[in-house]
Amino acid sequence: MNKAVVLGCNYYIGLSVIRCLGVEGVHVVACDYDFENSYGARSKYISEFLKVYNLNKDDRKTFIELLEYGKNQTEKPVLLPTHDKYVEFIDKYYDELEKYYLISQVKELNSKLLDKWTLYDIAKENGVKIPATISANDENLLKRIQDEVGFPCIIKPVDTVKFTKIFRNKVFICNNIEEMENGIKKAKDNDIEIFVQEIVPGFDDCMLTYDYYIDRNGRTTHYMTAQKQRQWPINFGASVFTIQKYNQKLVDISKPFLEKIGYRGFGEIEFKKHEKTGEIYLIEINARTTNFNNLIYKLGINMPYIAYLDLTGNLKESDCKYIDYDTNYAFIYGFEDMIAIWRYKKTKQVGILKSLKISFSRKWAPAIFAVDDLKPWFFFNKILLGKVFRKIFRRK
Repeated sequence: MNKAVVLGCNYYIGLSVIRCLGVEGVHVVACDYDFENSYGARSKYISEFLKVYNLNKDDRKTFIELLEYGKNQTEKPVLLPTHDKYVEFIDKYYDELEKYYLISQVKELNSKLLDKWTLYDIAKENGVKIPATISANDENLLKRIQDEVGFPCIIKPVDTVKFTKIFRNKVFICNNIEEMENGIKKAKDNDIEIFVQEIVPGFDDCMLTYDYYIDRNGRTTHYMTAQKQRQWPINFGASVFTIQKYNQKLVDISKPFLEKIGYRGFGEIEFKKHEKTGEIYLIEINARTTNFNNLIYKLGINMPYIAYLDLTGNLKESDCKYIDYDTNYAFIYGFEDMIAIWRYKKTKQVGILKSLKISFSRKWAPAIFAVDDLKPWFFFNKILLGKVFRKIFRRK
């Protein structure tokens, strides 16, 4: 049997991938540089641990260790990234890794899609709407901002991973020229390439997603659509409460676009609907397993296992599923969702009672909690409580 090597298990995305494969009896190899502090590493569905060097410090060392492991296997393992940095890592060493691993992503394409500037060029070429976007290095930046974008606007990085690591945020919100200039300076001081983009009007529930799988033959075999309700950080962050909601318009935009550009494997397109015009704008593509993978699994689409079957030649023509109806299910990341609810209330965007009403009207697909695999949840809360106590004692 081909093993499945899961790159990254220190976050709930990796944990979800491990569970989705393990429940089907796949030999799951958890691959990371720190298992001691990883709640995902507590899952009962892990068959083997592969400790590698921290790729943030020296990805060449990580590559050599991963290559040696692949060489020693009788069958090629399936290689599954759980974070953008792993997607870029696979692309960087694609030719060598492909000799010893089964990989779903197409060489170089996923890295291009993660590069926001390249993504918008690809979207434009294929007739997909995007928000007005201007390079921070444009000679006529101020005039173009006033004429094409206006305030408020956002500063976004080309490399989201590096930006988020430094600033603990996905964007800078700019309400005026001074804030924009300060944001540009901070990014450039940290050697981060950025651009300025218009804000598509609409609250967080205007954020929509199309999640999919495209097999080796370029056929979309599975998809579902969803609607965010809450994010953290609020307004420009990651999903903490998202409902499954069918949207045919997203399918009509996404399916032909992805197939035309030659995408393979699983992923997610994130859109935003203009609250007044109803027009839909592409915001970004997550070229790997997404935050609410457990929601997709609860709806009967096991994306990691589908990839495993496809790459090992066991995905049947009849193995297709499209969620083209509303299911009343929702993804929830409880810890950050509670913080988000409080923040929405504090900024007078949504009251606590309204947020709770939305939450308790749905069936939940939790990010970490699972009745049949409780150790990761207990360990996560242990880490959380430790942080709280340390913070209290520091204050004293």
